[in-house]
Amino acid sequence: MATEGLIYPYTTPALGATLELAPGVLWVRMPLPFKLDHVNLWALRDTDGWTLVDTGVCTQQAMAVWEQLFDEVLGGQPVTRVICTHRHADHAGLAGWLVERFGCQLWMPQTEYHACNAARLQGREAPARELEFYRRAGWSASALEYFSTHYGGITSMVSPLPQAFRRISDGDVLSIGEHAWQVIVGQGHTAEHACLYCAELDLFISGDQVLPLISSNVSVQASEPDANPLGDWMTSMLRIRDRVSDSVLVLPSHNACFAGLHTRINDLVQTQQYLLRQLQAQLSEPRRSVDIFKCLFGRDIGMDDGIVLALATGESRANLNWLIAQGCVEQQYDAAGVEWYRAR
Repeated sequence: MATEGLIYPYTTPALGATLELAPGVLWVRMPLPFKLDHVNLWALRDTDGWTLVDTGVCTQQAMAVWEQLFDEVLGGQPVTRVICTHRHADHAGLAGWLVERFGCQLWMPQTEYHACNAARLQGREAPARELEFYRRAGWSASALEYFSTHYGGITSMVSPLPQAFRRISDGDVLSIGEHAWQVIVGQGHTAEHACLYCAELDLFISGDQVLPLISSNVSVQASEPDANPLGDWMTSMLRIRDRVSDSVLVLPSHNACFAGLHTRINDLVQTQQYLLRQLQAQLSEPRRSVDIFKCLFGRDIGMDDGIVLALATGESRANLNWLIAQGCVEQQYDAAGVEWYRAR
């Protein structure tokens, strides 16, 4: 099947099932309890067992799937290493459980390890800075109340991380079984997202950095309201395009494995640049972060949309901050401290 220049050479396995993509490289389709109902994980045959790349969320369902796979697919061989591409719960949620079960080591970018730990330990009470961040973005009182009431649900799906880990960084080369996998760090979706590239097998584990059917969420966080993650994202996407062969099979965290990496990166970056131009034109009149959803996402997002509203607001702010960094847009405040944006 080919879609917009991409080729999908494999039939997607069912939830809880696996598919061998190359000798000793297994695609694991792990169920998620969300609207996005799956995350793709990877089991790589190592010298004395298996290296796992990403883990799924910490739920009884996910643990049961792993237990079945240990017996029926991995041949009873141990997990010798757990690699997490980044901090989010669907990627690191079961890292602690797996490390404890097999007595192995967690390998992870330093920034992602500490961010994951901090989020897990923060608890279920919404910090005042986050509520103020969203209030200034234009949220209603009811939206703020819903956010506060439901805060921390996703981070509760992360098992306690081990107190020690092995740091991986951009440019590191990991020896996994008979093959070398190079760490290539992407930015924007998170601060230090680790992708893995095996030139010998022509495989690229892209995580959430490059996805075939959806774009990665690139958001400004309340803890760093003036950051420019969209600038980081565009720079790192072009760097990935330059460092990874276009012939690779891309192993993304969501949807299906595909060929056409450079086509997909070019399309994502060009689409983003088009949206920024559209947004700048729309800002001929002052608007808040919550007023530009339709311009960016093609639809309105209501104040009752829960986590989607938070993701959309963070992404809107990322687009606005990029335009501010380019000197194209200025930020102003009204009497209530709500932020308004207007093209210069």
